[in-house]
Amino acid sequence: MLKIGLTGGIGSGKTLVGEVFAALKVPVYVADQEARRLMETSPVLRNSLEKLFGSKAFKGDNLDRRYIGEIVFNDKRMLTSLNKIVHPAVHADFERWAEQYRDLPYVMEEAAVLFESGGAKRMDKTFFVKAAEQTRIRRVMARDNVSGEQVLARIRNQWSDEKKEKLADFIIYNENDSMILPQIVDLHQDIIKLNS
Repeated sequence: MLKIGLTGGIGSGKTLVGEVFAALKVPVYVADQEARRLMETSPVLRNSLEKLFGSKAFKGDNLDRRYIGEIVFNDKRMLTSLNKIVHPAVHADFERWAEQYRDLPYVMEEAAVLFESGGAKRMDKTFFVKAAEQTRIRRVMARDNVSGEQVLARIRNQWSDEKKEKLADFIIYNENDSMILPQIVDLHQDIIKLNS
């Protein structure tokens, strides 16, 4: 079984791409969702997060993502501290999850910070979803009801597209005029051939 990493900057459309792979019967581990689940269910992670952010980190049993986001997207040291707590737990969880699919040709991990977290080193291949910055800003503003400045702050906290592009094995172009489905189907068939 191969492990494929799927990443792209905020607003690039990596979630849509992951959903298409899932429709092709590829098991897809969505790291952001699983990180949230782990932060809300693991007493060890919760304790670490409350030490870092204080009691406001949670509203009842739920992580206060807006509160934490406002802090980490404006303070790189806090973002680094958060990542040091969460990424090892997510990596270990992904490995446990992937074991149940070891008889399949491949599984995929969708992660916004696949390269930044070191997660790409655990993958056999990496796919990078690319879209123009202005396209990404428009998408996130519409999706999250936030300002362009807030989106740019998030973008600046991720590695540049140019840096990720150089590290990726394959690039999926997701502009409004690009044909995304044929790109995904071709990659799917290539990976199956690679592992047959």
